[in-house]
Amino acid sequence: MTIARALFQLLVFPGLLFAVPASWLMVWLERKTAARLQNRLGPPFLQPFFDFVKLLAKRSLPRPRGQAMLLTALPVLAVASTLGALALLPVVPSAGGFSGDLILLVALLELPPLCAVLAGFATRSLYGELGATREAVLSIAYSLPFLAALFALATAADSVSLSALAETPAWLVRAPALIALAICLPVKLRVNPFSVANAEQEIYAGSTTEFEGIRLALWELAHGLEWVVLTGLWATLAFPVVTTWPVHVAVFLVISFALVLGIATVAAATARLKLLQTARVYWSWGLGIGLLAMVVAMIAP
Repeated sequence: MTIARALFQLLVFPGLLFAVPASWLMVWLERKTAARLQNRLGPPFLQPFFDFVKLLAKRSLPRPRGQAMLLTALPVLAVASTLGALALLPVVPSAGGFSGDLILLVALLELPPLCAVLAGFATRSLYGELGATREAVLSIAYSLPFLAALFALATAADSVSLSALAETPAWLVRAPALIALAICLPVKLRVNPFSVANAEQEIYAGSTTEFEGIRLALWELAHGLEWVVLTGLWATLAFPVVTTWPVHVAVFLVISFALVLGIATVAAATARLKLLQTARVYWSWGLGIGLLAMVVAMIAP
């Protein structure tokens, strides 16, 4: 991958210029779908954008210098790592990539949850610390099936390159791996039935309860970007057909937004599970399907 190509993917598509509007659109679509399924009107089309601008205009509370710097650096790091993960997605078949970019992608995807855990404890708030503790437990639970599914695809492709993963593995491996990844999406996006880390009725906003102003705006942006990168990752792995780039990009967009609708529908139709129940789901069903994909990848010719 050339420097020009890397900058284009980071700053234009599927990076900054595409991802920020797409994140607001996905957040609106998720909220609107849930509202309509519950017989509510839901937010107007531009509401996520208005919320972001409103938070930017609010003044941050005075804090000790060290704590203020930390509380600002954590959401900035979460946004930057998510944009970096987006730039690695092989949305355009000829985008290239580099050997080992899968490992970098996994590291970048794990940074926002880690930042959220640190943020909860850095605020010294009871609700923030409780949300951070739940976030940490859930990260351990869903990381096992998530990594198992990616490892199965890497084993079948005999490569740790995202482009190879998107094109090589047969459907005997790809199908259970995609199911395992799909099971992980709701908890990574903090929606029902796995929204225990930010349960409003119990702990307000979880680890971000004590954030305000531009810091909270950055956390909201990071959450929206997580929608884009996680649905985008699933979309690139679900459509392995190598074709012209306009067709591939169009299918990528269709699958991504269809996945948002599916996740929103499940979230609106289910109640929140308890922390232990959520962990059991991922340590049994999620990990089981991920291990099945690994076994098939190892024994399949």
